[in-house]
Amino acid sequence: MNMSFLQELFSTITQRDALLRRRAGVDTHVSHRQLIAACEALLASDGEASSIALASRALEIYARLASEEKQHFFELLATDFSADPEHIDQAYAAYRESRENQDLNTLFDACEPRRQELLRRLNLPSGGTHDLVDMREDLLALMRDRPRLKAIDADFAHLFGSWFNRGFLVLKRIDWNTPAVILEKIIRYEAVHEIRDWDDLRRRLDARDRRCFAFFHPAIGDEPLIFVEVALCQGLPDQIQAILASDHYEIDDPDAADTAAFFGISNCQTGLRGISFGNFLIKQVVQELKQELPSLRHFVTLSPVPGFREWLDALYKNSDDLLEADAAKTLEHLEAPDWQEDPALTEQLKSVIKPLAAHYLLKEKNAQGLPLNPVSRFHLGNGAQLHRINWLGDVSAKGLRQATGLMVNYLYVLDDIERNHERYTTNATIACSSNVRDLGKRARKLLKGETVK
Repeated sequence: MNMSFLQELFSTITQRDALLRRRAGVDTHVSHRQLIAACEALLASDGEASSIALASRALEIYARLASEEKQHFFELLATDFSADPEHIDQAYAAYRESRENQDLNTLFDACEPRRQELLRRLNLPSGGTHDLVDMREDLLALMRDRPRLKAIDADFAHLFGSWFNRGFLVLKRIDWNTPAVILEKIIRYEAVHEIRDWDDLRRRLDARDRRCFAFFHPAIGDEPLIFVEVALCQGLPDQIQAILASDHYEIDDPDAADTAAFFGISNCQTGLRGISFGNFLIKQVVQELKQELPSLRHFVTLSPVPGFREWLDALYKNSDDLLEADAAKTLEHLEAPDWQEDPALTEQLKSVIKPLAAHYLLKEKNAQGLPLNPVSRFHLGNGAQLHRINWLGDVSAKGLRQATGLMVNYLYVLDDIERNHERYTTNATIACSSNVRDLGKRARKLLKGETVK
């Protein structure tokens, strides 16, 4: 990865120590009480060397805990390692009286839970950052049934937001010469379009019409945080099967491409969920590609529409009051096996589904007033434009199941990104093409009353 000698040495030590802790395995003789004692000792330590040793010991104990013991540990973190209410009251009373910055800083310190300092100290040993990312992954799984643990997750997110800010991230191109240990992880972490085998991966890294970039963090070593796959094309792509085909090349000469299509963005670390990397990644990759290939004029995605089929089913199956009768009757053809292979039937369905998809993407909102679709929120939040809805853009079983085969092009226009982003974050304004806007207007004739969320 073209690291300096010191970076390679640091990465090796990080991976070795972290691997030793992860190989410890579950030990029924280790309890959460031992871990709590180790954490208390760590917080009481005032020497750097002893703190590193104590932190390593605490992380080793955590790695050996059974799932139930981890749950008990997190529950005690939520109660015994929170902020002291009496200290907060005293600090607030002093600040209310003086209005001095010194007392304000004391109030800030009093409000911080003890567990934040604990997490900082657990981050001291080499490999500690990755262990904490794995620890948060465990926490997220437990939080589904235990909302009281959300306060701990807020502490993780607060610290990770600083530790993984853009200044620490390293962008690397992934190609066939990248070390195999990283290539294996690209195969494993691909979350949008499964990489079937090494031949499939090699095709996706082909220098003629493909690019792949990933963000790394020095403290995580060879673990990618997020990566994006790019197809170099002539014109905007509208169908993913051609891009994924092993025997199909969009172009033979990269300099002939006028379009870079982002067709897969995969987050690799579950424990970093909610920590934003994608917006930085896309914008930097656009700059990298523009520098390498000045002929590129269009930067666009070919994106899935997860959740659309579920919304559509609720629209025409669960109520007679949401959809016009003819439209509802047309949508019943989706129940026919292999409907996508009947040209006459697909044209009939297309006339109903595309306008409804435009309505779904433009008008259906979540509780925060943002687009219901998560992929749409991501790209619009990055400053992209909702540019085109592609009929039968993904005819795989997954594509049909999650979005009746629809895919979407989100267009990144360099001169418009910041303006679109600001309008979206300020007023939830969706930048879209006239074509998509017109489709949304046609949906009004198909819908009646309020639609479903």
